[in-house]
Amino acid sequence: MKEKVKILLLGSGGRECAIAWKISQSPRLEKLFVAPGNAAKFGTNVALDPMNFEAVKEFVDANEIDMIVVGPENPLVAGIYDYFRDHSVKVIGPSKDAAQLEGSKEFAKEFMFRHHIPTARFMSVTAETIEEGYHFLESLKAPYVLKADGLAAGKGVIILDSLADAKDTLSDMLEGMFGGASATVVIEEFLSGIECSVFVVTDSEDYRLLPVAKDYKRVGEGDTGLNTGGMGSVSPVPFADEAFMEKVVKNIVEPTLKGLKEENLEYRGFIFLGLINVEGDPMVIEYNCRMGDPETEVVMPRLKSDIIDLFEGMADQTLSIKNVEFDERAAVAVMLTSAGYPGDYEKGKVITGLDKIGECLAFHAGTKENERGEVLTNGGRVIALVAYGNDIADAAQKAKAAAAIVDFEGKYLRNDIANDLLR
Repeated sequence: MKEKVKILLLGSGGRECAIAWKISQSPRLEKLFVAPGNAAKFGTNVALDPMNFEAVKEFVDANEIDMIVVGPENPLVAGIYDYFRDHSVKVIGPSKDAAQLEGSKEFAKEFMFRHHIPTARFMSVTAETIEEGYHFLESLKAPYVLKADGLAAGKGVIILDSLADAKDTLSDMLEGMFGGASATVVIEEFLSGIECSVFVVTDSEDYRLLPVAKDYKRVGEGDTGLNTGGMGSVSPVPFADEAFMEKVVKNIVEPTLKGLKEENLEYRGFIFLGLINVEGDPMVIEYNCRMGDPETEVVMPRLKSDIIDLFEGMADQTLSIKNVEFDERAAVAVMLTSAGYPGDYEKGKVITGLDKIGECLAFHAGTKENERGEVLTNGGRVIALVAYGNDIADAAQKAKAAAAIVDFEGKYLRNDIANDLLR
């Protein structure tokens, strides 16, 4: 690959903002475009729909783009890697078939079953097999986990304490609660433990691990209330020590990559492993075929290596000669959200204080700029404030201090991010 490269990054959220920040630091970057981007200024925003592959191709050709980095899952599941297979541009991400690890919960669970990867007991249910689904629910203990098979914008997982509610919800999901995404529903045994996110980069032959992170999904303090896309994140994760990570690599990472190879599933990108620590043993809750959000906002700051070199390793199958170095400092992200999120919320509120947060990083998630140059809210999750620290407590204190400075009408945040890891 050329020494200096032009990159098109697809997406507009906090994950893409953190990746754009990391790309912008590379001495190998010639030009970065972000489509559609947000109010952050790490690259040049382009008014492109990541799902319009034809328009993306026209832009790639007109601007001599060397590499497409795909942030969100939808273009990957829809086959953007395959669309550009015969094009000179490199696409960072899996093939359409391999992206089914995220695109179909049923596919992912059956893949894990085939390759003896530790995960919860499960059953896939359709409208025709709903009675069998009821019997399977009866065989489980509360709480009950129901997952829409397809992509549901992070909202397709429902956890219920009552068997009657679980049966009613199963029926509602199969009748179209999440549209076509819940035409099949995966019922899972509930696993009790603490979660973490492990990120792997692979070129289909080799792999490297990125820093481990933990996110906070519930909207309320003390992990209460509705599930969201994520209210904050922390890296490193104290319980993901050497012994735990040895199990992750031996029982999960390597069997996953071996399985992809055996099934001829081409994969040159990120694999997100949503894991749960069950009495010291890691088990897989889910796969994602891209980086997580808001974990990327703490993983990228802790990645010392040049990210363009890593992208090149994935694209050209040269990961075996690439090194990954971590920043030893801790990083904590606190997400500022709009009042009402994850339900209805208002947009267009002026954001102030971004110029007063010192060394803290601000990764924009749902923002836009108006004609006067003011930054406005433009989503439920608005901005992630990220701080480094000598340890998690230090980083958390700094991130929360920055979160108190940045302001907009209806601002909401969780003040307990990382507290559970400090006990």
